[in-house]
Amino acid sequence: MPVEFLTDAQAAAYAAFDGAPSRTELERFFFLDDADRELIEAKRRSHNRLGFAVQLTTARYLGVFLDDPTDVPAEVVDYLAQQLGIEDSSVLKAYGEQRWKTRFEHVWELRELLEYTEFAEAEAELRVWVDARAWTTGEGPKALFDASVGWLRERRVLLPGVTTLARLVASVREAANQRLWDSLYGLLSIGQRAVLDSLLTVPPGARVSELDRLRRGPVRISGPQMKWALERAAEIDAFGMGELDVSGIPPRRLAELSRYGVDGKASLLRRHGDSRRLATLLATAVYLTSRAVDDALDLLEVLIATRLLARAERETAKQKLKTLPRMERAGIRLATAFRVVFDTTSEQVDTESGEISPPEVATLTAMWERIEEVVPREELAAAIAALFELAPPIDSDADEAWRSLLVTRFPTVRPFLALLVQVVDFGATPEGLPVLKALKSLPDLMGRKKVGPDEIDTSLLVGSWKRLVLSAPHLEAGTVDWKAYVFCVLESFHRLLRRREVFAKNSSKWGDPRAKLLDGEAWEQVRPTVLASLNLPGEPGEHLAARAALLDGTYREVAGRVPANSQIVFDDDGRLHFAALEPEPEPASLLDLRKAVEAMMPRVDLPEVLLEVFSWTGADQAFTSITGGEARLKDLHVTVAALLVAHGCNVGYTPVIGGAEALKYGRLSHVDQTYLRLATYRAANATLIEHQASIPLSQVWGGGLVASVDGMRFVVPVPSVYARPNPKYFGRRGGATWLNMINDQAAGLGGKVVAGTPRDSLYVLDVLYDRDGGKRPETIVTDTASYSDIVFGLLTLAGFAYAPQLADLPDQKMWRIDRTADYGAFTDAARGRVDLARIERQWEDILRIIGSIHTGAVRAYDVIRMLSRDGRPTPLGDAIAHYGRIAKSLHILRLADEPGYRRQIKAQANLQEGRHALARKIFHGRSGQLYQRYQDGMEDQLGALGLVLNAVVLFNTRYMDAAVNQLRADGFDVRDEDVARLSPFVRQHINMLGRYSFQLPELPGGMRPLRDPDATEEV
Repeated sequence: MPVEFLTDAQAAAYAAFDGAPSRTELERFFFLDDADRELIEAKRRSHNRLGFAVQLTTARYLGVFLDDPTDVPAEVVDYLAQQLGIEDSSVLKAYGEQRWKTRFEHVWELRELLEYTEFAEAEAELRVWVDARAWTTGEGPKALFDASVGWLRERRVLLPGVTTLARLVASVREAANQRLWDSLYGLLSIGQRAVLDSLLTVPPGARVSELDRLRRGPVRISGPQMKWALERAAEIDAFGMGELDVSGIPPRRLAELSRYGVDGKASLLRRHGDSRRLATLLATAVYLTSRAVDDALDLLEVLIATRLLARAERETAKQKLKTLPRMERAGIRLATAFRVVFDTTSEQVDTESGEISPPEVATLTAMWERIEEVVPREELAAAIAALFELAPPIDSDADEAWRSLLVTRFPTVRPFLALLVQVVDFGATPEGLPVLKALKSLPDLMGRKKVGPDEIDTSLLVGSWKRLVLSAPHLEAGTVDWKAYVFCVLESFHRLLRRREVFAKNSSKWGDPRAKLLDGEAWEQVRPTVLASLNLPGEPGEHLAARAALLDGTYREVAGRVPANSQIVFDDDGRLHFAALEPEPEPASLLDLRKAVEAMMPRVDLPEVLLEVFSWTGADQAFTSITGGEARLKDLHVTVAALLVAHGCNVGYTPVIGGAEALKYGRLSHVDQTYLRLATYRAANATLIEHQASIPLSQVWGGGLVASVDGMRFVVPVPSVYARPNPKYFGRRGGATWLNMINDQAAGLGGKVVAGTPRDSLYVLDVLYDRDGGKRPETIVTDTASYSDIVFGLLTLAGFAYAPQLADLPDQKMWRIDRTADYGAFTDAARGRVDLARIERQWEDILRIIGSIHTGAVRAYDVIRMLSRDGRPTPLGDAIAHYGRIAKSLHILRLADEPGYRRQIKAQANLQEGRHALARKIFHGRSGQLYQRYQDGMEDQLGALGLVLNAVVLFNTRYMDAAVNQLRADGFDVRDEDVARLSPFVRQHINMLGRYSFQLPELPGGMRPLRDPDATEEV
């Protein structure tokens, strides 16, 4: 083994064919263009032409000239021979036999013509490139090695020996790492170094180090826990590390170091030299400075939303239900009495003659006598008293009852109010400034017996808060209820914080998204690239005119086909309705094919699936040590597979512990902490996505350009700030949602964990831009919950075709631009008008918004929150919504006109449901509940589940592809339309329960034999 980070197999595969190239690689590297053919045709005899073509394309593919150019895969030779019109590709054997110098002459000719250079000439430039990449990305040695090979091939530099290149990469990477550590170490004073080192000590009487204590965030939702979270943030901020200027360090490297410091053991950190240890601790302290504020505000948001506001509303509703019988009894008595009043004191009109009679009673005494005949005076008085007791004042609003109850919860917020404004550096927009000013004034009001109205901001008292603060029954004249004022301010603060009208300057998650938007010189620099990438114009006139013409023309075309369209109807109000899609019939040929293919799938344990997929793809190589070490543990792939089963199946370590060294508890724990993390899950997933796309069967299913995003719900039965209640999905517990994306080749492209069950629309764009790998999807399918006009606009601007399912279609407003246009049957349905002038006025800011999202400067989630205010869009948000309404109307018209489009959307949604069903089967341990307290833990575990899902799908797809080919060869009736409807989510052949084998058998050809579909099933 030349160096530690390459295995023997990897070293042997360097600059050599590792099996036959894929079809995509053949077309990329071995296709002969006109210039290639001109060179080749100059050679005499077919074996020389074919041999020269092999030398030419092999150098392009491998980056070297082979010692034996005839030792290449048959697929390469056949592909080249076919292009050259050489019927017998075996003539290659004669290449160089008669005249051995011919091969070397061809090599020198190609080196001169194609300007290949020796490695020594490019070594210095390569070192600079590797150093820059290692400094900015922090990639592992294997990734840098592979990138270096690609760099050399692109520049037509002949590859050096594997040891030479591996040692260069290792030495340059080590120097870049040392420079990183030294740079951070140099920022620290002697005192700061001592402070950071003290974090690794275990105080007397404590069980964990100070670092372990501080990196654990809050988990319980309560006032005391909120106080603790703020104290933790203040303690970390007091180290002063957040004030150091680390802008010269690449953010990715800083994040990588901090992740090691957050996840690694204190004992492991102590072993490093001064520069690396203190650099890691500094990066960790910088990260924790903002993360602790994030944690505190996460807790505050859920505390106010669920423990204060929502609970007060629930308890008020319960109280109303309890008092409802008394209210009903009192109300009916009062109604009965007043009916007597109206009947006896009103003039009577004879409907036939029109004669008017005087009232039945003439005096108050007589009226009371008539009332008391039906309702005694005592009961009536009691009824009136009950109504005054139970009903809110006549000028109150619907919120007064629960707000009154909320005020009684002041002990919950008392412990942390003063700390909140001391620890968190809040800022605000002009709209949020009055609320922020009021929030900062609250500590001065607390505990005082009397507070006057001139000491508060009465302009914030809206609705019932005005009565509760200024006119509460217990108040003395000239005073206010400052406790009610506290909750009035907190309610407004909570709303504005969610909208980022109030924000935290020392927080990354709750900061001001406006400050992150590209602006000024930064925007001008990337503007041309962004516009070209998204195919958007700088001036909107022609673009909007073209969109308007497209919408107008589509309305007219679809309206013209309405009489022949049996799939749609319009009701009396002009609203559009779709007929239900009939299920596609399943012909006998499909049922037979499905049965035969499933019967041929080999029976395996889940760990064997993972190990076999690793052997095909090398995905296990993505799991690198967080310490940055280059050495790989023996049988690391076995340990990784065991941990993926433990986390992906939610069963923990116990079922996978074994006698082998790779399966012992200590080994599992070490690898879990140092090799498995979200970054390595994603890197491994990218490899699986790439291999999935290369299988012919997956290419039958789709081209990877259609994707869907949907949520999978998990109950979180442990206390967690990152879980939210929703009785429909989680019962009495909290829960989280795993928003995940799958393409039409059944590959999971990535996911995101969000607390509770928020609207998917807030996160769709972030999931799309943060995918693990695969082609960029063009069409995005979601359910109705992911729909909004602003999201339609942003997705369209970002270059995606948005295709949500619209369950509430009749309630959807369709939009037009020309109010006077006659669109036939759609005239009434198209009752909304898109204002192009509004879009044009905001166009530059629209471009800046989508450019900031596209470049990753800001999260789409924060932008969408910023563009809406309590369900109402800002002027900029409204302009984006109007732009989105054009795409939305085109989408509805296409749904109405093309049943095939509806079926495509439904098929993609069904594919996602199938993946979720398989995920439930895999994630079976602990009743399928997610026992993670922190968001990082949730993301890691569901990252493991996503990787296991993709491995199972890849395993199934490859064996199903082999089964289909075998059935075709055996004369089975295999129809292309049936193959396209096979599902990769079959699972009966995979054991996921109880027994786990981590022994991968010998696999001649890399795959197991298929089972006989006609064999009798073993019992």
